[in-house]
Amino acid sequence: MAHEIQPGVRVNIDALAQQLDVSQTPIREALASLESDGLITKEPLKGYRATKLLTMKELNDLFQFRLLIEPWAAEQAAKRIDSTGKSALKAEMQIAKEAIKLAGHSQLQALTEHDSRFHVMVSNFSGNGTVADFYERTHCHLHLFRLYIAGEMNMIDRDKGGEFVHELFDQYYQSESGQVAIKEHDVIAKAIINNDSKAARKAMNDHIQSSLNRFAPTAQAAQR
Repeated sequence: MAHEIQPGVRVNIDALAQQLDVSQTPIREALASLESDGLITKEPLKGYRATKLLTMKELNDLFQFRLLIEPWAAEQAAKRIDSTGKSALKAEMQIAKEAIKLAGHSQLQALTEHDSRFHVMVSNFSGNGTVADFYERTHCHLHLFRLYIAGEMNMIDRDKGGEFVHELFDQYYQSESGQVAIKEHDVIAKAIINNDSKAARKAMNDHIQSSLNRFAPTAQAAQR
């Protein structure tokens, strides 16, 4: 998230082993796990590198993938959720409301982490382990946050995508209509808790589509 190892930069296994005071074996095991999640890339005879930032097309493709599976997951969650799951959703929404009270980067990171947890929870409540596993492996919100921080660190030219990321986060979390993402999550959560599967599916579809609509025009401009 913080780009301590910057996108595309080689990962030094020896240095990491010394820094963490462990042997190379657990470092290599961790890197192999990260590679399977698409967060590290391995190049033959060259070693590992931190994953590059998503391109605008890749980000758009990711949202299209989410539109295919997440409305279904929300619908199934509303049908299957038990009392424990309902309590967990209520607790997560309370965490989101506390995060709103924070300021600056602390608020942004807290809201991003809530965003990720919320969508992972819904996919898990669907009862389909394959769907939940594949969704979690997209690391959608992690990639969004990496893009934002890269823009803050002047790692992205504002004219070539950085401005899009800032507009996305500003509109997604700080629009004049309030904390948009949190309000949309609240609608989804209430539908699931009330076992209203049709409303849950629609609310999730509307949430992801509105997110896509918010950043699509700027993303297209950034690729010209």
